[in-house]
Amino acid sequence: MLISFLFFLAMFAAVGISSYRKSRGTKKDYYLASQDVSPMLVGLSAVATNNSGYMFIGVIGYTYATGLASIWLMLGWILGDFLGSLWIHKSLRDAAKRTGEASYAGVLASWSGTRFGAWQKIAGILSLLFLLAYASAQLVAGSKALYVVLDLPIWSGAVIGGVIVAAYCLAGGIRASIWTDAAQSLVMVVAMGLLLYVAVQSVGGFAAAWQQMGEVEGFLSWYPQDLLLPGVAGGVVFALSWLFAGISVVGQPHVMVRFMALDDVGRMVQARCWYYLWFTIFYFMATGVGMLSRILLSDPGSFDAELALPMMAMELLSPVFVGLILAGIFAATMSTADSLVLSCSAALTHDLLPKRIENTRELKIATLVITTAAVAWALLNKQSVFSLVVMSWSALASAFAPLLMVLAAGGRPSQRLAITMSALGLLTALIWRWVGWHAHVYEGMPGILMGLVVFAAGRWLVREPAGRAVNA
Repeated sequence: MLISFLFFLAMFAAVGISSYRKSRGTKKDYYLASQDVSPMLVGLSAVATNNSGYMFIGVIGYTYATGLASIWLMLGWILGDFLGSLWIHKSLRDAAKRTGEASYAGVLASWSGTRFGAWQKIAGILSLLFLLAYASAQLVAGSKALYVVLDLPIWSGAVIGGVIVAAYCLAGGIRASIWTDAAQSLVMVVAMGLLLYVAVQSVGGFAAAWQQMGEVEGFLSWYPQDLLLPGVAGGVVFALSWLFAGISVVGQPHVMVRFMALDDVGRMVQARCWYYLWFTIFYFMATGVGMLSRILLSDPGSFDAELALPMMAMELLSPVFVGLILAGIFAATMSTADSLVLSCSAALTHDLLPKRIENTRELKIATLVITTAAVAWALLNKQSVFSLVVMSWSALASAFAPLLMVLAAGGRPSQRLAITMSALGLLTALIWRWVGWHAHVYEGMPGILMGLVVFAAGRWLVREPAGRAVNA
């Protein structure tokens, strides 16, 4: 088991470190791979970064506890992600090329030709805070897997993960991350597919599995029982809210930077084909494994539900394949953690510091500082992976997605309006979570809608007497 795990881990490390040979020693190369990444690598990298330990640990744990109703997370997320991509991915890649900026916030701040310096500073702070929280959640996910399978101390996974992330980032920046993501995405799909197949066979096939699931009270209900609105209406709102979780992808700097790095904007459709094909297959298998885990590990009160996948692997597979599953989980967490760390580093060196850093040695020092902070947060973290990821995801989406959607649609808000959109969108999402409504409706939905409402109100308030709208 250990040998199998170390073999795959060494393979990933070798792929990432080998990217050093293509490094051009520039800031744009470190953060955007000189915008020469192929569609296949962009798509596979975005899948690995998007799915992460959240899918292996968080979603499977949520599905174990919720049952069939968790399917709305999958359907809503993928559909919302696709709808958001229809007009945003290409526009963002164009803007990245046109502005020459090296960070996600920098591109948005310079989109219209006039740089929104104050908004970029605020965006840099928000990126640093929530991406760091997100990165710590990935390290926690890896720690949980190593703790269950190899019986290592719970802190060791975060430290090992931090060392690997630092090695990737120091070797070749975003290119190392993208290359390892592509290799990791293959292992992630193979690992999840293998576990799904063996789990189905172990319970006697699909029909037998469905029958056993039906014996768990409420497990095959189409929507969660405890919702803000009763009955079907509550289920519809619940599903619609997760559509906004998918739309929220456009507000995630660590995912969107992959599409910014594409070699040719005319090949965006190819990149999206790779992305959505791999994403749909993987999410479907993860949901299936999560549901099967409830009948294979039938005592929900005896363990942390987010440990369901590694525990299933240990019960059903030989040590060699358990090592493969563990490598898949760890690969998923690392593929996202290194992306998050690089996005944090870009926010620090490009968006926040008074003088932008251009020297790659100084960029790598900043990356090491960010990695250390992420490890420290992971060691102190007490929240579930699912909770911390969703909170960070919704906060970033509420702050950035409305503005990006408006810009991509041709809107030209003023800096003051852009700041107001981000601030009120974020505040709405945080308040929604604070009062506990996020258990019924994903908080990114009201957050994103608030940002769009603020833009519409701002445009209406500054409308000229003759009826011609001016840029708010």
